[in-house]
Parts: sequence; structure tokens; C-alpha cells
Amino acid sequence: MDQLLAEYLPILIFIGIAVAIPVFAIGASYIIVPQHPDVAKTSQYECGFEPFGDARRKFDVRFYLVAILFIIFDLEVAFLFPWAVTLGKIGIFGFWSMVIFLGILTIGFIYEWRKGALEWE
Repeated sequence: MDQLLAEYLPILIFIGIAVAIPVFAIGASYIIVPQHPDVAKTSQYECGFEPFGDARRKFDVRFYLVAILFIIFDLEVAFLFPWAVTLGKIGIFGFWSMVIFLGILTIGFIYEWRKGALEWE
């Protein structure tokens, strides 16, 4: 049992340090810096202007569409790095598998381009 606890000791020390550093930093900022914000600092900020309009209005769906398309293609392209690193080990089958994958990805990109999903009006 003592050996098991000894194996977890470095993890507990790491967790203790990981908790102590942020607590110390936040506590030091409250002690060192006076906490007296003025009116300008606590006001709402919108591009340097006074806020106008309601912040709870509905956004156009194109914002979400562009974000989702970016995430899809960004994550798909992220598969290229591990593929390139292991290309020597996976051989010709891995090469053609990635060519097919990139072909499907390109067809999807062309489809959404033709549908106008990337156009901003």
C-alpha cells in the first residue's frame, strides 16, 4: 500500500503546485493592486462607442455556418500532419487512403462553394 501511495505522490505534488500558483497569483493581485475601478473601467465596451441597441438580438445563421465550416475543414486538414509523419510506415495503402480522403474533402469544399455557403452578402 505504501508503494502505491508513493507512486501517486508526484501527481499529488503536481496538483498541489498547479492549484497553489494560480491561488497565489490571484491573491497577490488583490493585495498589491488597489481594487478601486472607475466608472469608465466598469462601463460596457463596444468598439470605443457608448453601447447602443440590444445585445440580445438574434445573429444571422451565416455566422454559425461559417464557423462550423471552418471547424470541419480545419480539423480535417489537421489529419495531414500525423499522416505525413507515418507515411513511410503505412506504405502505399495509406497514401491512397489519404488521396481518397482528400478527394472527398475537396468535393465537399467545391459543393459548398457552389451552393454559396462561403459568400458573405
